[in-house]
Amino acid sequence: MIFIIKVTTNKEDRALELISDKVHKKELSVYSLARPHGLRGYIFLEAEDRESAEEAAYNLPYVKGIIGKTVTYEEIKNMLEPVMEEINIEKGDIVEIIGEPFKKEKAKVIRIDKTKGEAVVTLLAAVVPIPVTVKLDNVKVIRREKEEGEEEDDEAKTGYHQKQTSNSENEKPETNKQDNGEEQPLLSQDYEEPVGGLIPEDY
Repeated sequence: MIFIIKVTTNKEDRALELISDKVHKKELSVYSLARPHGLRGYIFLEAEDRESAEEAAYNLPYVKGIIGKTVTYEEIKNMLEPVMEEINIEKGDIVEIIGEPFKKEKAKVIRIDKTKGEAVVTLLAAVVPIPVTVKLDNVKVIRREKEEGEEEDDEAKTGYHQKQTSNSENEKPETNKQDNGEEQPLLSQDYEEPVGGLIPEDY
């Protein structure tokens, strides 16, 4: 039989620990305890009968009581069995944390452990970048930064930067070959020949 235990909101984990300790100490006929992710204010307790469930939850901090109706496993299966989805989070991504205690905070992913379903991030708003470990289902990607070297690759593909450098280094002034074989620089088109000779008239 699966019972629903009403507990103090945000104290679900602590209440579960206290019930678990009592079950082990008194060797009660309780088979399992579960606190589904995202379910606040309740935990599930599977026991042989109601007496065992009530004794396990009786007179404990954060435990408010047992809801009268029992549930079947099929009714809560979707909360207990996670749906496997492809995780599309990469190192360097900018994410928003959607779970407590850093809800709505922006962070940068510095390491991912998909086997544990966790990511190590640094909060963008923090003065000192302290690594924080969060569950992958508690973050969503809001921006994906370019990988290092991608801009350089684009530049190499176009050859634009190389062409500009080559022109600047190899550029030579235009010349005009004279009759004696010597090359003289061409005068600018804006150049105007001065009026008169080079020697002043009153010399």
